[in-house]
Amino acid sequence: MFYRPIGLYGDGMDDVASASVRGSTNALSARRRWAALAVLTLAVTLLAIDGTVLALAVPSLTAALEPTTTQLLWIGDIYSFALAGLLVTMGNLADRIGRRRLLLIGSVAFGLSSAIAAFAPTAELLIAARLLLGISGATIMPSTLSIVRNLFDDPQQRTRAIAIWSAGATAGAALGPLAGGALLEHFWWGSVFLVNLPVMVIVVVLGLWLLPESRNPQRPTIDWPSAALSLLAIVPLVYAVKHTISAQFDGQSIAAAGIGLLAAAIFVRRQRRLPQPLLDVELFANPAFTGAIAAAGTAIFAFSGLLFFFSQYLQLVRDLSPLKAGLVELPTTIASIGVVVVVAILMRRLGPGRAIAAGLATAAAGLALLTLALGHDGYVGIVIGLTIIGLGVGVAMTLSNEAVVTAAPKGRAGAAASVAETTYELGLALGIAVLGSVQAIIYGWNLTLPSGTPENLRDAASESLAVLLRHSDSSEALTSGAITAAQDAFAGSVQTTIGISSVLVLLAAVIAWRLIPSPRHRHADQTHP
Repeated sequence: MFYRPIGLYGDGMDDVASASVRGSTNALSARRRWAALAVLTLAVTLLAIDGTVLALAVPSLTAALEPTTTQLLWIGDIYSFALAGLLVTMGNLADRIGRRRLLLIGSVAFGLSSAIAAFAPTAELLIAARLLLGISGATIMPSTLSIVRNLFDDPQQRTRAIAIWSAGATAGAALGPLAGGALLEHFWWGSVFLVNLPVMVIVVVLGLWLLPESRNPQRPTIDWPSAALSLLAIVPLVYAVKHTISAQFDGQSIAAAGIGLLAAAIFVRRQRRLPQPLLDVELFANPAFTGAIAAAGTAIFAFSGLLFFFSQYLQLVRDLSPLKAGLVELPTTIASIGVVVVVAILMRRLGPGRAIAAGLATAAAGLALLTLALGHDGYVGIVIGLTIIGLGVGVAMTLSNEAVVTAAPKGRAGAAASVAETTYELGLALGIAVLGSVQAIIYGWNLTLPSGTPENLRDAASESLAVLLRHSDSSEALTSGAITAAQDAFAGSVQTTIGISSVLVLLAAVIAWRLIPSPRHRHADQTHP
């Protein structure tokens, strides 16, 4: 699909690895290939659901565990931070020990971590459980996309397969609130994690039966100093952004950013010198690869942030039940699945760069429409906006993922897939942290409570709308005027933040249009075998 510069992997050794791996998968029947794809899509869908399923559970979780604002943000995004920090290492580990093996090990660990999270009695233990979920998830995600890359040699079949895989990832993020809403209608907040257990059992059982094993036959060694550096680069930088936005720019922000940037510089320098680098940084010299990374990261950044605070808006401002709030967001899921039908047509008519740009521009238009719709009663405009967003993000993510995984040879599929998924998880985590914090700041600016509101209720309202409503059950002094003022402030902050997201996604569309090539005719020899 995307042209790869000749000589990017000059030694040719990965071609040998590709031939060996291809020999192990070509014997599979077409039916088994697509059945295996269904298992992989199920796994990535569940991981994506777990990234957003807590959005609707925030009010009930806050009431039960009484976390601070900082703890609540960590509960929401530490899962993605852990994933992002470990994906590069786990992608290389999958290439070495076997992608199927690592996926199954991770699936078992993910199920056990889910059980711990479901019954966590304190916010601190829930944060720890979410960390374990992220570590477990990091062993699963690179394996899913790299196995897809190795299952399908035909470019057209691979595009369709990656479209289905991407639909699972995108739809999972959108299905999280719906699944959470359905469970929260009848059970306690911890039930949103227990749904992971039967699904992971299915993935393990069917995976043992259907998934072929694939690895790099050279069994490349894992450079553990590079692994430590990658973690030391990502986590402090993300923490610096998070701390600056949620608290203030201070010495902690400077120290964390400094550590992250220094680790990143040492990491890049080390990769350039290693014969078998953990991450081939030369890939970023490919405009298609770099453009796809930028486009995908921005799209997920905007999409995940939207889901995190928009679900709260539907419950806390529109007064919908968790299930009804999830149903309002369902069109996003349906549209992202519908991408499978249109993505091939867009590829033929526009070429990859223009198609990705068109998808991002469509998502930006949907976000702009949603911004306007929030200023009116009813749900027609909201549903139309969410549908457009789902369609645009689905197209952009599908084609961006293919650009990344086809830029590297099959023997390094796990490492390449880890780059795509690191981008996804960083976008997810930063979208929740940054856009969630921006929304909270704007909420504070907009908040004007009626005179005479008791000090304790002013403090609660300043903390968040969810905290204020929690106090409404125990305080007779809370007036409807105070609730209305806080809801208006929250609604205005959501509108503004979605507008910011629209501008960011439109900027990503311009980047994709300028950087990613758009050949309209694709042949099998345009991608590395």
